[in-house]
Amino acid sequence: MAFVGPAYLVSVGYMDPGNWATDIAGGSRFGYALIWVLLLSNLMALLLQSLSARLGLVAGLDLAQASRAAYPKAVNRALWVLAEVAIAATDLAEVIGMAIGLKLLFGLPLLVGVVITVLDTFLLLILQRFGIRKMEAFIIALIGLIGMSFLAELYFAKPDFGAIASGLVPSLPGDGALYIAIGIIGATVMPHNLYLHSSLVQTRRIERTPQGIRQAIKFNVIDSAVALNLALFVNAAILILAAAAFYSNEMKDITSIEDAHAMLGNVFGTTLAPALFAIALIAAGQSSTLTGTLSGQIVMEGYLNLRLQPWLRRLITRLIAIIPAVITLLIGGESQTENLLVLSQVILSLQLGFAVIPLIHFVSNKKLMGQFVAGPWLIIPAWCCAAIIVGLNGKLVIDTIGEWLGTSEHPVLIACTVVPVALVAAVLLLWVTFRPFIGRQREQRTTLPHLLPESLELTSRHNYTRIAVCVDFSDTDAVALSHALQQGGREATYLLIHITETAGARVMQQETADFETTFDENAMREYEERLVAQGLSIETALGFGNPKERIPEIVNNSGCELLVMGAHGHNWLKDMLFGTTVETVRHRVQVPVLVVKTK
Repeated sequence: MAFVGPAYLVSVGYMDPGNWATDIAGGSRFGYALIWVLLLSNLMALLLQSLSARLGLVAGLDLAQASRAAYPKAVNRALWVLAEVAIAATDLAEVIGMAIGLKLLFGLPLLVGVVITVLDTFLLLILQRFGIRKMEAFIIALIGLIGMSFLAELYFAKPDFGAIASGLVPSLPGDGALYIAIGIIGATVMPHNLYLHSSLVQTRRIERTPQGIRQAIKFNVIDSAVALNLALFVNAAILILAAAAFYSNEMKDITSIEDAHAMLGNVFGTTLAPALFAIALIAAGQSSTLTGTLSGQIVMEGYLNLRLQPWLRRLITRLIAIIPAVITLLIGGESQTENLLVLSQVILSLQLGFAVIPLIHFVSNKKLMGQFVAGPWLIIPAWCCAAIIVGLNGKLVIDTIGEWLGTSEHPVLIACTVVPVALVAAVLLLWVTFRPFIGRQREQRTTLPHLLPESLELTSRHNYTRIAVCVDFSDTDAVALSHALQQGGREATYLLIHITETAGARVMQQETADFETTFDENAMREYEERLVAQGLSIETALGFGNPKERIPEIVNNSGCELLVMGAHGHNWLKDMLFGTTVETVRHRVQVPVLVVKTK
């Protein structure tokens, strides 16, 4: 039970409102014929998510951190942009889905619902304060609500089980089936979930022994299998519901969530069916919003080594998603939101190759994974998944560009814009795919935001007997420590404080066991050894989460008489982006604060 949780947070991405749009479109237009796509997608998802968990558990790196360590800066920036596009597309689906759910349940206009979704951007920040277990419990409760709603819906629908079985045979019936199938794959196997899972599995402290790691891999695979099969049930229930309610009644033009909701009462003769439908939709949108927020933090920190304030990171992502939704509503009207929803899922599918292929390379890297390197029985199916994803997406892109060039009034504009972007993306994908097989590989570098300096040269003068010093493992530490030594001399005791601020640390706090936490623990130990060798009395305190909260907590409970902090000289813009620590801490501690200008 200790390992239960991460896969459920990941699984909500497999039942978000984007899935609803593609499942309803597939069920109403093609009946049960595309159930095989759902099953195939779920098997692919289970394989890829298990590889993602393996990377996080063994290497102690999430997928974004592993990419930054292995690829040149230009490639990483391109992959980051693509990952952000995928997260924005995911958030777009949540925005539209939540707005539709609010409209169906309370009668609110879609535009009002879209604006209201700005408010739920801070729900994650509130839940994080209660710890990872309570957040996981909240998510699992939402999943349970969705599952129970669709159990009731299937009872009303009374589907044809023989037709369901025939839908397991692969086929692409009629025009548009490929587009819907790719949308289903994109809505099911989501790129941001690969980043998320590789990070979340590090929120469990495990024994860093071969036996401990092996046990963690096994239980995370079990956790993933249970969670993703629940997601498969929800997706299959939506498609089966659409097939039973609409396709079987010759309502093949019911492809939107709103139309589906409106017709459910007519088809089943009850008001409970549409109400359950709307409640489940809101629960799906809300739960997916939470995991999308975490993914955004992980991707930005991993690829760019950039930490924005969580509220600002969340607000930026949500605004990027709201803008196209608002423009679509103002120009095209509410009828166009469903097309935007399906398009968001196709965009997700197009990004998949750029996350899946690096993941396969990393878990098959003997140097990185050691004895836990993925064997052929995992790698061959993984490459088959990648080939299916890239092949289907390649065909879709070629067909779509050909159609645009043939029907557009401005083919030259498309040839000068869309075609070059597609070619650049294709070249990047080829580079990521074949680079590890060609020539000498790039050495794995640290992915942490700090490195140990070469030396710590100190000067002395004493006043205090117990002094706390904040360190960040950079060259500026020597400046802060020298000022501290001038206040306490060699007779004082010095408490070195460092706060680990990763996304996992903010949620799990002292229970996190990610790569940066391990580095920080070792770095604190090395600092202590170096300074003790210089004749100083040293203690250390490693905190986790928000420095504004943890530093005052440590200082106030330590018995220190003085706190020394370095000020990096941020201007107002950087303070807004990254947050200010000194200003908040000095008001919360009960001792004097010496702020040292280090830059």
